[in-house]
Amino acid sequence: MDILGLSTSPSSGGAYALILNESKGNYRLPIIIGSFEAQAIALELENIKPPRPMTHDLLKNMVLSFDKEIKEVYINDLVEGTFYAKIIFSHDNKTIELDARPSDAIALAVRFKAPIYVDEAVLNEAGIQTEPEHQTLEQALESDSESPGQKELTQLEKLEQELQTAIETENYEKAAKIRDRISKMKG
Repeated sequence: MDILGLSTSPSSGGAYALILNESKGNYRLPIIIGSFEAQAIALELENIKPPRPMTHDLLKNMVLSFDKEIKEVYINDLVEGTFYAKIIFSHDNKTIELDARPSDAIALAVRFKAPIYVDEAVLNEAGIQTEPEHQTLEQALESDSESPGQKELTQLEKLEQELQTAIETENYEKAAKIRDRISKMKG
């Protein structure tokens, strides 16, 4: 996954949505994080170095002082709306996995330029599928040939259209709420 961006809204109470984008696919994963973690990620992405080390910089320096590096970050679970992650590194030819909040794990991943992975089940449950960037001429003609009046839309289809519009306008908070409503209807 790549970091697509950070966004906030007045209704989020100071929290931010960190948007991960599937590198080779069309899923986006919004994760709500705190303002401190959002700032730590943004500063590193923008290559801004504060005069004194921030917490994640300190952790990076500690890991490096032991001649270790973070190999990857893995968002491995979603339980009752809470994401779980692991920070993975090697020590004495052993793989070590440390439990972490995704926001902290990602703040460290950007500092180590480590890849970020998301479990497929988590992506299927909480990810938002976007339209592929490029569609074939045949696909474009098919979608143009169906006029909106050809069939009456069900409530689920209407929600799916609203979800797509929210994604296209990058209103990820609304998209996450619609995704949850769709999941409830399907489940």
